[in-house]
Parts: sequence; structure tokens; C-alpha cells
Amino acid sequence: MATEGVPSSEIITLTRHVLHDQMRLGAAATGDLTLLLTAIQVTSKFIATNVRKARLINLIGLAGDTNSTGDEQKKLDVLSNDIMVNSLRASGKTAVLVSEELEDAIIIEEKNRGKYCVVFDPLDGSSNIDAGVNIGTIFGIYQIRPGSKGTIEDVLRPGSEMVAAGYTMYGSSANLVLSTGSGVNGYTLDAALGEFILTHPDIQIPPRGKIYSFNEGNSMFFHPPVVEYLKSIKYPASGKPYSARYIGSMVADVHRTFLYGGIFGYPDDKKSKSGKLRLLYEAFPMAFLTEQAGGIATTGTQRILDIVPKSIHERCPVFLGSKEDVQDLMKFYSA
Repeated sequence: MATEGVPSSEIITLTRHVLHDQMRLGAAATGDLTLLLTAIQVTSKFIATNVRKARLINLIGLAGDTNSTGDEQKKLDVLSNDIMVNSLRASGKTAVLVSEELEDAIIIEEKNRGKYCVVFDPLDGSSNIDAGVNIGTIFGIYQIRPGSKGTIEDVLRPGSEMVAAGYTMYGSSANLVLSTGSGVNGYTLDAALGEFILTHPDIQIPPRGKIYSFNEGNSMFFHPPVVEYLKSIKYPASGKPYSARYIGSMVADVHRTFLYGGIFGYPDDKKSKSGKLRLLYEAFPMAFLTEQAGGIATTGTQRILDIVPKSIHERCPVFLGSKEDVQDLMKFYSA
């Protein structure tokens, strides 16, 4: 028990916390998920270190290539992808890997094959690297279907079938936010210990917030329900409009939404017919976390986690955040 003015000696690391949760599952727990999450932790620590040193070791700027979805690749994107693929393959716990940076899924060779599939964006928000804005890694985890040895069909499934999801945000500190299906917890990297420490237990999104996060630079292309919703919170009858906060890095914008409440939106529009965000490794993990934290994640007309992907790089519109705020948005779609 900590006394006033004396730091607590009760340090709960991410590994300890996940192990404790797995032990509560009893016979169903094999420790495989814990080992897989350890590999993701190591990846996050490595990327965090390189993000901080990027300018010093010439990792910023373009790598002269584009990724699977047509975005220009930054040098740090390429390195982060290599780090993550190699770490997950070496863990011996994965069967299928899907990365934003790779056109095709990776099917793990038999000697290193496990029972999990990991879908991930190794460095989300990379257009902000040169400006020093927060960026992050997003990941979702499926368990392969019974009898499968690991195929693309094991990830072309609704997000509701994920067993875990999370993201790591790299900024003034490295924060890892994770759910294994029983709530959401946040961890902060202690550089001195080299461990992620539990700092935000049981994250719950406030039922209503005062912040909206949309790229209004695209508002001339927005469909009427989004235009009318935004008008309702900018010119409310109460005379108390919402505050606009948009970073342009999904991890950073969603992280703020989780802690402060409000709504994050990246809709489909007249220019981007299916939206911009990728379903499998951006929308699904964030929707999984949102629901676990008591919020709502929708396309405007459909629960995101109910969508069945047709391809690994499919896109979809995304609205997520405080329950009451997202319900308000949905009313404009139903009308």
C-alpha cells in the first residue's frame, strides 16, 4: 500500500496484466495469446525508438514506392512493416499476416505456424512523420477457424470475431491501448524499465462529449446526413457548439476521443465512394476497442463489426465515439 508522497511499488506490466486475465480463463488459456502480444510489444518498443530517432538516422522522407492502397511509403513505414512481420513470424504463434504495406497476405510457413492471424497498419498517420505529430500502429487478432491451417478466409470475417485488438501511439510517450474482449486498458512505455506499465485501467468512453473530429476540408463532398449533423453541433439550439479537433492521424484522434468523449468521423463522400479508412486493419480494431469501452462504431447505417470483408484492403466509412453522440449522427442517416 502506497503512503502519501511515496510512489507505489505495485507496478503492473502489460505482460503481467494479460497473463492474469488469461489465468482467469482457466483451461481455455494456453498462453499463446500472451506470447503473441509480447511480440507486438517488442515491435512497438522498436518502432517507438526509431520514431524518436527518425530524423537523426535519416528515416523520414519518401522511400520511393507506394503501398498496397496507393499511399506513398515513408522510409519509417517500410522499416516498421519489416520489424512487425519479422517479429510476428518469429513468435511462432501466427498463421496469416495482413499489412497495409503489402499487397498480398503472408501465409506463414508450416515450421513457424501458429493459430492466430494478425491484421495491422504498422505506421498509421505516416504523412505526419516529418511534422513530429503523433502516429501509431493499429492491429487486430483473429484465431484461425477450426480445421484451418491458415488461409486468407481466416481474416475475411466480421470484426466481431476478433479475439483482441489494439493500437500503440508514438508521441511524447508511447501508449499501448488493448482489449482482449473484456474491456479496454491503456499502458505507457516506461523507458527506464523497458516495459509497458498499466496507467489507464478500464477505459470507458464518456457517454457524451464536446469534441468532433472530422476532416472538414472535404465538406464540399460530404453527403447530406453528415452536413446536417455537423451543422447541428456547430449551431446548436443550446448556444454551446462542439469544439473541432482534427489531427489527421487516426490513432491520435481516436485516442483523444476515447479519453475525452465526442465523435470521430471519416465518412464516405462524393469523392471517396467507400470512405478512406481500411476495414480490416483500421476500422475493425478501432470499432472493437470502441464497443469494449462502451461506445458505438458505425458506418452511419450499419454496425462496423458486422461487415463481412470481401478483400483484405477494402475500405469503409467510419463514425465512432461516445454512445449518445454517435446515436445523434445515426438519426440523420435514418431520416
